[in-house]
Amino acid sequence: MEILVKHGDSLKQKTPCLVMGVWEGRLRTPPLRELDTRLDGALSRAFRDGEFSGRQRETLLLYPGAALPAERLLLVGLGKDGRRADREGLRQALGAATGLLLGRRISRFSIDAASFSVRRLEGALLGQTLAEGVELGAYRFDHFRTEKSAELPPPLDEVRFVATTPAAGRELSAGMTVGRAICRGVCLARDLVNQPGNIKSPDYLARRAREIAEEVGLHCEILERPELEALGMGALLGVAQGSIREARLIVLQYRGGLDEARPVALVGKGVVFDAGGISLKPAEKMDEMKMDMAGGAAVLGTLLAAALLKLPVNLVGVIPAVENLPSGSAIRPGDILTSLSGRTIEIMNTDAEGRLILADALTYVRRFEPRVVIDLATLTGACIIALGHHASAVLGNHDGLVRQLLKAGETSGERLWQLPLWSDYGAQIKSEVADVKNTGGRPAGTITAAAFLEKFAEGLTWAHLDIAGTAWEEKGRPGTPKGGTGVGVRLLIEYLR
Repeated sequence: MEILVKHGDSLKQKTPCLVMGVWEGRLRTPPLRELDTRLDGALSRAFRDGEFSGRQRETLLLYPGAALPAERLLLVGLGKDGRRADREGLRQALGAATGLLLGRRISRFSIDAASFSVRRLEGALLGQTLAEGVELGAYRFDHFRTEKSAELPPPLDEVRFVATTPAAGRELSAGMTVGRAICRGVCLARDLVNQPGNIKSPDYLARRAREIAEEVGLHCEILERPELEALGMGALLGVAQGSIREARLIVLQYRGGLDEARPVALVGKGVVFDAGGISLKPAEKMDEMKMDMAGGAAVLGTLLAAALLKLPVNLVGVIPAVENLPSGSAIRPGDILTSLSGRTIEIMNTDAEGRLILADALTYVRRFEPRVVIDLATLTGACIIALGHHASAVLGNHDGLVRQLLKAGETSGERLWQLPLWSDYGAQIKSEVADVKNTGGRPAGTITAAAFLEKFAEGLTWAHLDIAGTAWEEKGRPGTPKGGTGVGVRLLIEYLR
């Protein structure tokens, strides 16, 4: 797919379809007034008759005939006026437009960029946002569809952003490059999450990490079972022992900063399939448990995007990759594991496995002397109960880091909500036979999971993101089809920039 930027009068563009944004109830901009005149008042009539009002993601497809060089005209509603609009609204509007056009097998179109402009949104940010809207709106995961594949929407071929001036075109182009790099990371994360469990073993994840590293020049190290045993990663290996597919620890490094600069460490949960172990999950929706490595996918996607953008920062990405299955060799409730830190863990529930592998990963990452550690994990169903599917939870031991992440969430459209991490919650995970137990019961499940991780993050500047409610889209919405969302990549890149 190509995204090109050119300047000129959008109404003079010869294209299969010209896409224009329209704010709710407004036909007052000069291009829309001119368009209405050329179309003999067709837009005014559509507004008057209630056929189109500009509500967010509303669309109106017209065939302008001889009135325009464009073969079609697609109006996209942007909602209330631009002073209150946000970038996520623009992304979803472009996502809706892209999905509609591809559904009609129109894979080449032009976008009147100025019609999507928002007050106080610089040209480069507008270009980034529009590129993200188009790229994510075109995403599909249909590699395994063999029947009636010819009826599937075609891939996107070419999109042109039309700017009003050369200077505006340069700003759009700069932003478009950024947006495309970020979307590479998001789409990689979505692809990895959507891969079925029979293909996506820990080794598969490691091989994909190595391929990405070779493509963009990351340092990649894959630790296998003998090395993990030698290190003493008993918590990670304990989770992995129920599956014949052996664990991997994926370690990636990107060095875009000064040699002496301490890195930011990103740690992502990589449970490639989670049946719950001996504490078996219900059958309903167990198929979705292939997504339990979405944190690891987000780390891989972020490292890819950071390298493409050449961000001036040093990064370490650590992904503990395992499969959690019940078997004769699986860990049992009541077992006690010794973690890499030396701390012992009483297993109360084998379905609380993510925090075990993260505990060893958080300990492992200390060797890089990171200035900041951020982990991402689809960790608790309690997070879905608390926040639904509209925000991820953030908890941590450093208020400044949490505030920075909250701000990045608002800017990127991947919102976070802070939950408390008071020491009182630590009482729920005290064990009588080990140093800590791996669950604290049903009350405050997201917080007690973070309290568990906090024990392994002592002395680190650390934040934990629980993405259990945001990593998977159940129904599909503009820009985010059903399946993996790639959540975390846009957020982390915004934080790192």
